[in-house]
Amino acid sequence: MRATCLILLFLLAQPAAADTLNADAFDAYTRGKTLYYGSDGAPYGAERYLDGRRVVWTFLDGRCEDGIWYENDNGQICFVYENNLDPQCWTFRQGSRGLIARFENDQEATELYEVEDIGEEMICYGPDVGV
Repeated sequence: MRATCLILLFLLAQPAAADTLNADAFDAYTRGKTLYYGSDGAPYGAERYLDGRRVVWTFLDGRCEDGIWYENDNGQICFVYENNLDPQCWTFRQGSRGLIARFENDQEATELYEVEDIGEEMICYGPDVGV
């Protein structure tokens, strides 16, 4: 009985795989949108999701990076950007207020959450503007 209770508690503490969006669900939710993300109550960045699994990311500093995304063998959504070819892999799940993303390359990383309006506009300046 005790072993059964421990197993049940362990399973309840684990995020359910069904909560994680697969590539099709992620694409259906994001395609054609610009989503803004926050972390710990502060703006983090924004990403424009285009056709063909293409994206444009910014930390809201006027610099933007083009990239692509794909689903890896672990069911994670991975991004590769023009200036960083190392895959940045995330798990996404649907929360009550939008997407919640967990960076899987670093288990200590803070989760990001989708925010509706952070008072910032996604602006992409040309390369080396003002230099």
